[in-house]
Order: sequence, then structure tokens, then C-alpha cells
Amino acid sequence: MTLSVPRAVDLRNEPVDEVLDRVERSLQVRLDRRTIVRKRRSVGARTDRDTWVRIERRGFDRIGAQGGNGPEAAAILHGVAMPRWFAGFAWREQDEPVMWRADEFELATAAPVGKAALVVDPGLPDGWWAALNASLDALAGQRTPRIATPDTETATQHLVTTTLRETFPELSDTSVDEWATAHADLTWANVTGPEFCLIDWEDWGTAPRGLDAATLWGNSLAVPALAERVWKERRRDLESRTGRLMALFFCAKVVGPHAHPQDPRLEPARREAARLVAEFNAC
Repeated sequence: MTLSVPRAVDLRNEPVDEVLDRVERSLQVRLDRRTIVRKRRSVGARTDRDTWVRIERRGFDRIGAQGGNGPEAAAILHGVAMPRWFAGFAWREQDEPVMWRADEFELATAAPVGKAALVVDPGLPDGWWAALNASLDALAGQRTPRIATPDTETATQHLVTTTLRETFPELSDTSVDEWATAHADLTWANVTGPEFCLIDWEDWGTAPRGLDAATLWGNSLAVPALAERVWKERRRDLESRTGRLMALFFCAKVVGPHAHPQDPRLEPARREAARLVAEFNAC
């Protein structure tokens, strides 16, 4: 049976009281409505037992081979600074090919560094960068049958090639030669500071090497010194062949057909893309 495409929903605007009530009953917690954080496809809140509950809505068309239990599956990872996972449950939305999932975690001791992309340097201490490096290195060294879903799209060679060729048709070879385990949504909204912790694990899995580094770097482009620091810290990934492809992969999403003229990353991304394309074509 072919499933229809689910109704598009933005949870920043959608009523979620019934969902929150169901989660409270199932997990036997009380959610503090004053602490609710709404994102496009997830809602989170603090509980009366000093934990954090994250609730996600995901269409069946966005689950595929990866599965919909990313936070639970991430509990097996070691050497990564992340909140401990305690419990979770899922249910299907009535009459829709949509899964809701709620997960309860250890409460992070620090807040997210900022929004997904930054326009001001957060002034993170050296210890934060050391923890970032240790976590990304430990993560990349582990193996999983899960396939990463950056921006909810399955990380495949086809996705990389079509994304790059659409914006940079002059690239002659877009083949990915290294794959590694990645968080797959490493924005500044998903890391805490000044104490480092990596949150929101629904999209993790195998991806082209350097995807995480390129995502954090790309979301720093409006702050040149910060972007330079990310590149310096993750140089081994970003200066690999596949890592440079991932930097271009990120730039393609900023400067491509859907570029937003007010995006503060736009002009820096154009400059970096020109540099990276020239380097590839010179090889």
C-alpha cells in the first residue's frame, strides 16, 4: 500500500495541547508549559522531575530505512557529550501517515548556544571546542545501520550529486569517498554552551564525512572569525575531499535556487563556494 504525503505542519503555530496532555499521561510527568520550546517539527518542555521531554512529529515518508527512534537509538553511543535518554513512546496520528514520538532525557545544564545560524560570536571557551572535537571524533568512529537524514532527506550519493549539480554544474566529480557516523543536524541551536552538550538526535546516522563540521561551519559564515575557528578545529574533516564536498553541499542550500536575499550567510557562502569549486576544478 502506498502512503499519501502527510499534511504539512509547523509546530511553532499548530495547537499542541492535546499532544502535551497525551505525553503527560503516558510518561506520567507534568510538563511545565512556561518552559515550552517550539520548533518547526518538534516541541520540548521541562518536567516536574527535572527532566526534559522532546516531542516530534514526522511523516512516514521521512522515516524510511532510518527508523523514527533516533533519540532512543543514540543511547548506545559512547564518548559523546549528550543528555542521557530515560524513556520514550510513539503513536500514529489518526488518519494520517504520521508518527508522533516523545522522549524523556536528562536535563541539560546549559542552554543552546543560539539559533541555528549565528550573527554574533558567542565567545565560547577553549574547553568547549575541546569537548566538541572529542564528541565528533568519538561519534565518527562508531558504526550504525542508520542512515542520516539531514533536513529530513536521506543522506545518499544521489542526494549529494543532485544538490551540488543543481547549483554548481561545473563540478566534474561529486562522488563521496568517505562515510562516517554523524549527528546530521549540527546547528548552533543543537549545541549548548558554555558547557558543551549535543542535543536533538532524531536525524543521526551514516553520512558523508564532514557533514557535521560543514553544517556548523556554514551556520557560522555570518561571523567570519567563528567560521574560521570551526574550520580550524575540524580541519581534518573539512579539508578531506569529501569534507570539502560537504562544505559545498551546505553552500548550495544557501546560494542555490531558493537563496534568500536577506540571509546574512549569503555573500560569505558565495565567496566560499567560488573558492571550493576552483579548488576542485584545479585538482
